[in-house]
Amino acid sequence: VQLVESGGGLVQAGGSLRLSCAASGFTFEEYAIGWFRQGPGEEREAISCISIADGIIYYSDSVKGRFTISSDNAKNTVHLEMTSLKPEDTATYYCAAEGTGWCGGGMGVVDYWGRGTQVTVSS
Repeated sequence: VQLVESGGGLVQAGGSLRLSCAASGFTFEEYAIGWFRQGPGEEREAISCISIADGIIYYSDSVKGRFTISSDNAKNTVHLEMTSLKPEDTATYYCAAEGTGWCGGGMGVVDYWGRGTQVTVSS
């Protein structure tokens, strides 16, 4: 099983980045795929997820209206389009997969984690 994140980097406040999570080794359509982030000295926070089977989407209040999650089922990939970035969005962003496929109010127990990709937003 692999979840491989890409697309992180350094961006100025107000800018945009697109993160991608390429999944392999499990039945993609049965899972919910989501994004967590962890800033310096902070707890890991669930910010968005998508149920691959039925398209239900969740966003945390901290990113709602600025971030958009989508899935490319043909490529077993989930994207996170991040716009209007703020310095407080600086964190390591992790892709996660949850095996019940539920994504109603966030993710349940995560079965698989990616290694993370760093996003740094300068002021």
